Amino acid sequence: MTQAVIFDLDGTLTDTEAVWDAERRALLTRDGLVWSEEDTVAVGGMSTPEWSGYMATHKGFGPGAERAAQRTIDAVLQRYRRDLPVLPGAREAVRRMAEHWPLGVASSSPPVVIERALDVLGVRDLISVVRSTEEGSAKGKPAPDAFLWVADQMGAEPAHTVVVEDSENGLLAGLSAGMAVVAIPPHFLPPTDELLTRVAAVLHNLDELTVDLVRRVGS
Repeated sequence: MTQAVIFDLDGTLTDTEAVWDAERRALLTRDGLVWSEEDTVAVGGMSTPEWSGYMATHKGFGPGAERAAQRTIDAVLQRYRRDLPVLPGAREAVRRMAEHWPLGVASSSPPVVIERALDVLGVRDLISVVRSTEEGSAKGKPAPDAFLWVADQMGAEPAHTVVVEDSENGLLAGLSAGMAVVAIPPHFLPPTDELLTRVAAVLHNLDELTVDLVRRVGS
């Protein structure tokens, strides 16, 4: 029986994976540096210490990881203030799930960014537990740490916890946690077909995330 549902944020509830990529690219361009698609893939799912370290070490941006993180987060927050791109059906899906199970969010975004997004979405009061991968062990996805921590805080067994994710590293994290994973592949860097064969369900959009489906895959 399903005991809890954990949502990813960027790319799952908000169409912001591309926002992060665009802001990184713009920041590096202003510094005379280049951000490639290979760099985008490399940092996917990383925690803040991990991706900022990558930007500083591999791209010479910052200067230094701490400055790289602050400059990037500031740019993303400014973008969120102007326009937070919410995926169709996101608010409704969260509210639908909240009527039946405790909800958590496990995201690779920094805590301040997660809180801002959930407030703008208008669903913060429905989320019992929030975890950024930069907290605690600071291991980003595909490490399962954030998902396991959220489930533990909600008193849910991993085998009866349903993860809703979009990215390759996020799907791998949910699978590594031993959870039932529902994939909603994004238009931005979708996961491989091989990986999608390993998840519990593949949906086209959040409208397809039904109570019956979540109850079934979490059994």
